[in-house]
Amino acid sequence: MPMIDVYAAKGIIKDRKGLAQDLAQAIMRWEKVPAISFFTDNTAAFIHELDADSFSTAGGGNDHVRVAVTTNASALDREQQLGLVKEISELVASAAGDPTLAERTWVTLTEAVPGGWGIGGHAYTNGEIVQHVRGLLGKS
Repeated sequence: MPMIDVYAAKGIIKDRKGLAQDLAQAIMRWEKVPAISFFTDNTAAFIHELDADSFSTAGGGNDHVRVAVTTNASALDREQQLGLVKEISELVASAAGDPTLAERTWVTLTEAVPGGWGIGGHAYTNGEIVQHVRGLLGKS
């Protein structure tokens, strides 16, 4: 299940819950997974607000936002990576009410190792997730 962590200075993001939900829905769209509870209940984004003096660029700036996305290995092809990063940057800027923030939003895409998805106390591999979802959809 994809997880998204957004790190920003306090007060930058005006609608934290709205942004979290928009980001979770965006990655589901880009991964092209079905909108079933297994995904909608387990795909999440977290907004972390930091004191403005708790981070800095090498040049001294602290007006950036960092977004860390963890997803299944090979879940996104190159076109999906490009589209997701662009949409994430735009969603962050919109939630901040600052269109220029898209240019100062850094997104990292990380793939979980096989067995790296712990849901309900079980460490799922990609194949196990696929099999589980196929069962939920009646396509075993």
